[in-house]
Amino acid sequence: MDINFNKNEDYNKLQLKELKKKLLKVYKGGGDVRIEKHKAKGKLTARERIDYLFDKDSDSIEIGALVGDEMYKEHGGCPSGGVVVKIGYIKSKQCIVVANDATVKAGAWFPITGKKNLRAQEISIENKLPIIYLVDSAGVYLPMQDEIFPDKEHFGRIFRNNAVMSSMGITQISAVMGSCVAGGAYLPIMSDEAMIVDKTASIFLAGSYLVKAAIGESIDNETLGGATTHCEISGVTDYKASDDKDALDKIRNIVDKIGDFDKAGYNRIKSKKPTEDPNEIFGILPKTRTDQYETREIIKRIVDNSEIEEYKKDYGKTIICGYARINGWAVGIVANQRKVVKNGKKEMQFGGVIYSDSADKATRFIANCNQKKIPLVFLQDVTGFMVGSKSEHGGIIKDGAKMVNAVSNSVVPKFTIIMGNSYGAGNYAMCGKAYDPRLIVAWPSARLAVMGGAQAAKVLLQIEKASLKKKGEEITEEKEQEILASIQKKYDDQTSPYYAAARLWTDGVIDPLDTRKWISMGIKAANHAPIEKQFNLGIIQV
Repeated sequence: MDINFNKNEDYNKLQLKELKKKLLKVYKGGGDVRIEKHKAKGKLTARERIDYLFDKDSDSIEIGALVGDEMYKEHGGCPSGGVVVKIGYIKSKQCIVVANDATVKAGAWFPITGKKNLRAQEISIENKLPIIYLVDSAGVYLPMQDEIFPDKEHFGRIFRNNAVMSSMGITQISAVMGSCVAGGAYLPIMSDEAMIVDKTASIFLAGSYLVKAAIGESIDNETLGGATTHCEISGVTDYKASDDKDALDKIRNIVDKIGDFDKAGYNRIKSKKPTEDPNEIFGILPKTRTDQYETREIIKRIVDNSEIEEYKKDYGKTIICGYARINGWAVGIVANQRKVVKNGKKEMQFGGVIYSDSADKATRFIANCNQKKIPLVFLQDVTGFMVGSKSEHGGIIKDGAKMVNAVSNSVVPKFTIIMGNSYGAGNYAMCGKAYDPRLIVAWPSARLAVMGGAQAAKVLLQIEKASLKKKGEEITEEKEQEILASIQKKYDDQTSPYYAAARLWTDGVIDPLDTRKWISMGIKAANHAPIEKQFNLGIIQV
């Protein structure tokens, strides 16, 4: 290995260490003191509940672990958005679980909490996955109610989805394991089956204080909406559990009886590990986002037996397309090639840039995968489409539109891994969040923005200088550099993979070595939902 490999490896492993450090902090939820108070009530934490629910030693992935990162600081923060969402196996059946974290503001719903809950339901709907709700929440976080209550993608959409999912035949099971108040009380009762934990859980539209204020009735919360009330008097809940573990055992027993699902039929054979060492990804991936590297070497460390059958290998060289397997599943890979390549006798091309021929190749390949019912995996490290008179005259907009059309209308499941840059229209063409990937995750090396930081900072600098000159301020060289540094820092912060993950633009930042697991579990989930429509590009200019 050369010196650059070692430098890259050191840098990327430090980046991974930073990710793990962030996750360890997130896993603490509201912190040690609040966890102790929570457990003093005889409760398990949200993550302990999920771990108990899942089959031991089985794979699982967490959606949105970094949601809320560095957000709502004036309100004390909201680690993981105050809710834990995981996909895993219960009695060997793949399910998605949504668990309120009552150590974070008593499980109250911040705006990002609502967005994360809707994302969990979206995954359940797309993949027809059974969904389990572990409810322990004080309801809407009132200081921010205007950002969570009334709009289409706010709190109320959850209950609308409950109803739609029920009509689709998607299993929904709820366990009320703590507070369940006001509008939130509808979620468990709109599930197929609901249970409540005795003494520690309650369900009511209004608590005892509000009842006293509203109608003058004096009543305690347990009598108003405890387990005995709802299991023996109101009939609101179906099962009474003695404690958290009893409730989780009941869920496991119910899931165990669910019948088999209709399969989409994606091709799978026995899995083979890559023959090339996946740990070498850290040395191959460059420290600097503008440096070149051979994307094929990354692919070899992700796919089974390190084998890929390339499609149009010698055409459209800034995008790699090919058939491979990941954990036994057949996949079609569309990956940006970062290494500068020669296009036959033509001029050198810029790596990571999409040219007309690359867009044409990718469009045809995506169509082929849809024809053959092969899931698509997009490996992003893209700076955008090629600009300039030659590209414009050659119809780059038309060819780019064809690729975007193919991605938009694809009916096979899509999965997106952001390895490096994800800029501008390149993000769209390579199946960014707006194009409905079943799962989208970033590596710590990722950067998401409308354009690269250096270019954006220079544009923003010119705007800022013009504004200051209008005010009559003199711009010295020193002042200009100060403004540029400030703009660059702010822009770099916003392009961080953590900034994107906090806002759920991605489903998380992951260890590159977990990429195979995420894609494999994603296809396993997608296999629950047979394709119901034909691939059709509609009207497209050829």
